[in-house]
Amino acid sequence: QVQLVESGGGLVQAGGSLRLSCAASGNTYVMGWFRQAPGKEREFVATINRGGTTDYADSLKGRFTISRDNAKNTVYLQMNSLKPEDTAVYYCAARSGLLLKRQNYEYAYWGQGTQVTVSS
Repeated sequence: QVQLVESGGGLVQAGGSLRLSCAASGNTYVMGWFRQAPGKEREFVATINRGGTTDYADSLKGRFTISRDNAKNTVYLQMNSLKPEDTAVYYCAARSGLLLKRQNYEYAYWGQGTQVTVSS
């Protein structure tokens, strides 16, 4: 059983930056970030494997960067040029498989989520 704990959310003005962190209790091969805005479905943000290969939601490329520190079993999400529409609860997720996946049902382990609010 893998436990995930997110941190780093908060309130930021539009155009600002935030970095989210997610610490895993055990070794994970593929980790990802998803987000869910009020009244909307959970959507894919980014994913990364232990080798550093990444995949991003097309709409977020260039503003968000996912990275990981394997020694610390921690994944990060650097978010720049934030917009009010980025406001959501951000969830860290992990899967046991080797492939990068964008579908939330492919991930068996989830964190509790961290709120990100971007004011205009």
